[in-house]
Amino acid sequence: MKPVRVMIVDDSATVRQVLSGVLAEAAGIEVMAVASDPLFALDKMQRDWPDVLLIDVEMPRMDGITFLKKIMAMRPTPVVVCSTLTEAGTATAMEALSAGAVSIVTKPRMGLRQFLLDSGEDIVGAVRAAAHARVRRPAPLPAVLPAAQSAPPTVAPRLSAEAIPDVPLQALRETTEKVVALGASTGGTQALEAVLTALPQVCPGIVVVQHMPEKFTAAFAARLDSVCQVEVREAHSGDRVLPGLVLIAPGGRHMQLVRSGAQYQVTVLDGPPVNRHRPSVDVLFRSVARCAGANALGVLMTGMGDDGARGLKAMRDAGALALAQDEASCVVYGMPKEAVKLDAVDRSVPLAAIASEIVRSGARR
Repeated sequence: MKPVRVMIVDDSATVRQVLSGVLAEAAGIEVMAVASDPLFALDKMQRDWPDVLLIDVEMPRMDGITFLKKIMAMRPTPVVVCSTLTEAGTATAMEALSAGAVSIVTKPRMGLRQFLLDSGEDIVGAVRAAAHARVRRPAPLPAVLPAAQSAPPTVAPRLSAEAIPDVPLQALRETTEKVVALGASTGGTQALEAVLTALPQVCPGIVVVQHMPEKFTAAFAARLDSVCQVEVREAHSGDRVLPGLVLIAPGGRHMQLVRSGAQYQVTVLDGPPVNRHRPSVDVLFRSVARCAGANALGVLMTGMGDDGARGLKAMRDAGALALAQDEASCVVYGMPKEAVKLDAVDRSVPLAAIASEIVRSGARR
């Protein structure tokens, strides 16, 4: 198997050196070139194009966001942004994701060398995920959002959803309100926007887990709210699941569906990472299976790994309609593929059909 060929573009010689060393030690990855700024990188890329780009944002002669947009216009390529700007505020991170970056790695301003060494597994994982991504020219998105703090990634042990206590209530046999649960990871920021912007104002209540670091989700929800007919906001414990409302699990915390009488609410809770993610799709989906049963629709979307596959199986076993995004429209066909392998899926559907499936689920009685 050919190695994943990576180009590192960063004006810091220290970063280039340390990242080169970290990636060189990883099986199946080759650092084919480094560059101190985007113009040097573009010159090298004309002769030898990389499989994955690992870039900074603050660079001389051309900033990383402009470079990213230029690459996506010329020849869409998987890009991982590794920047200190995401520590100061997530506006830049959201702009990078909107411009087509596959993922973000946040660098601290202090102790950079040690951080890069300690976070080698995260960086290698981000590069490997990017190498599997199907990158397309992103649709234009509106404007920059207010800044918020972001946390650097951490390596977590792999735990299953059993690490988080089950919600206590069983599903009502039938309710007038339906619940839609969406789960996504790599490529999900753009995929969720495509789905949510296509929804009418009147649609079932939606709960979402998108794998994101702490504090990113507030900015992500605000961006979506600015372009959608439905209301989108970051979830808080006690929020009721209502028609026309989308609740996004906050980064760094799990979200579960609970029932108060005949009404659905969410609870946001701490706990260990599940499948190395917090929030975890499995945690949300398992709670939806127990509380909503056949009154729910579950959709597992683009993403690396298998988080959500077992939770979707629990939803289907409880009577919910279980859908997976199809391979052709996924950036990374990982999580949906694992769900299909588990026989957790009623149908696989293209990204463009998910909004109509959500609307249709609200009309079912």
